Amino acid sequence: MNWDNQNKDPWGNKNDAPDFDELIKKFSSILGRKKSSSNGSGGGNKGGGFKFSSSRIFLYGFFAFLVLYGTQCVYQLDASERAVILRFGKFYEEQEQGLNFRLAGIDERYIEKVTLTRRYTQTNSMLTKDENIVDVTVSAQYRIANLKDFVLNVKDPEGSLRNAIESALRHVVGDNTLDQTLTVGRENIAQEVQARLQSYLDIYQTGLIVQQVNIEKTDPPAAVKNAFDDVVAAREDKERLQNEAERYALSIVPEARGQAQARIREAEAYKEAVVAEAEGEVERFNQLLAEYQKAPDVTRDRLYLDALQSVLSNSTKVMVDVEGGNNLLYLPLDKIMEENKKKGDDDE
Repeated sequence: MNWDNQNKDPWGNKNDAPDFDELIKKFSSILGRKKSSSNGSGGGNKGGGFKFSSSRIFLYGFFAFLVLYGTQCVYQLDASERAVILRFGKFYEEQEQGLNFRLAGIDERYIEKVTLTRRYTQTNSMLTKDENIVDVTVSAQYRIANLKDFVLNVKDPEGSLRNAIESALRHVVGDNTLDQTLTVGRENIAQEVQARLQSYLDIYQTGLIVQQVNIEKTDPPAAVKNAFDDVVAAREDKERLQNEAERYALSIVPEARGQAQARIREAEAYKEAVVAEAEGEVERFNQLLAEYQKAPDVTRDRLYLDALQSVLSNSTKVMVDVEGGNNLLYLPLDKIMEENKKKGDDDE
């Protein structure tokens, strides 16, 4: 595409943008005239070329300096970064993510990643409530919540954090016994340390926020570790034996209760049987009494004969009284029956 007019752009508009070299030439010519008028006409014509070239170099250098200075003033922050700007040693502003501006050489800039979760771990020997020594390993996860306080209020915020952790841990462990510190009380200790640590950091205005505190490990001192392991083993044996005893009790108690219920039911059945039998005897006696009152002699003889029949029917020995003699005949019916039974078995 050809342009009909060199002074117009492709859309037909007049191109009024000044050329950079033309500006330099005009500015240099102005400086050259002022210089020549001050030094005289002869001297000005003689050195005009050198003055023009040196002024042009100066302007190029000045614009290059401005460009370099501009690149030092403009910078970019990532999404996780924030910056604090100090101007002449005083807080000026806090800058967010994206492109930002500062006066290079005048402003001081402090950049930190405020969304980054940091971690610190330390191990210390602590004195418990019952005057025992325990080695405690604690870890803290934290991040920067207030960048201005983090930069300006405390010289070494993370150093203050380390000292605050040790102070809070000593205070909390000192309120707990050795057994609580080593076993069941570790979670409560971690929660109390976190609350106390955050209160210390807020007092110091460090700009840090504690996200979590964990008690990683609690051990007795190395000099008594073997003895403590024996104590732990004995405690575990105690718990094991208690569990076995509880399991045995759970198995034997229901069985004993079942046997007790069976005994109770047997006793109740025996009681009912005895009572029923006694009531039957009472009823029988009342009937006999009524008959006896009607005919005493007949009833007495009948009772006598029934008693003899009951006794003799269960006896295997028979005594026979011979009339007119003084001897009794003894018949061992049981012996006779046994001999007959043996003979029958032999014959088979």
